[in-house]
Amino acid sequence: MSYTVRDLMLIAPVIPVIVIDDASTAQATAQALVAGGIRVLEVTMRTPAALDAMREMKKVPGAIVGAGTVINPDQFAQAVDAGAEFIVSPGLTERLARPIIDSGLPFLPGTANAADIMLGLDMGLTHFKFFPAMAAGGLPALKALAAPFNQCSFCPTGGITEATAPEWLAFDPVLCVGGSWVLGGTPAEIEAKARAAMALRG
Repeated sequence: MSYTVRDLMLIAPVIPVIVIDDASTAQATAQALVAGGIRVLEVTMRTPAALDAMREMKKVPGAIVGAGTVINPDQFAQAVDAGAEFIVSPGLTERLARPIIDSGLPFLPGTANAADIMLGLDMGLTHFKFFPAMAAGGLPALKALAAPFNQCSFCPTGGITEATAPEWLAFDPVLCVGGSWVLGGTPAEIEAKARAAMALRG
């Protein structure tokens, strides 16, 4: 099944930002998240284990596995080779965006200001990550940014917690948030945190 980036952003209120140091733990983590209702899994390309972790997670029924922290075309090619079903980047450049857009894969590029969003709009994009959300001014900053760009939707990521997520999600242009609080602990604990996160949208 093929998804649009909007489809992916609406599956769950939280997209987990997953940093995997040991690929042997990846499948159990994915199983726990999916069991708790979180199916869209962003594996960051920050560790040597990331590509193998994606391959392991893709073995879990129901998991939709993508690559995060993709910063150049070479990493994008590696992620595709590992089976990534969507791409998330911390920022937006034309050099990175063009091959991703041409591939047809759902793409969620990072933006932090009006110029970033305008660059994305020029390339036909309307769905963005707002990153780093808290460091870039928090919800007041996103509300100010979203006002002139009412055709855009956002996934704020960076410094968002279980306690602050509901306030972000209550803002209409926010379809989901990125967070790492659903990770850590035993598989049973991760599943419980995922279930709690699924309830955040109300």
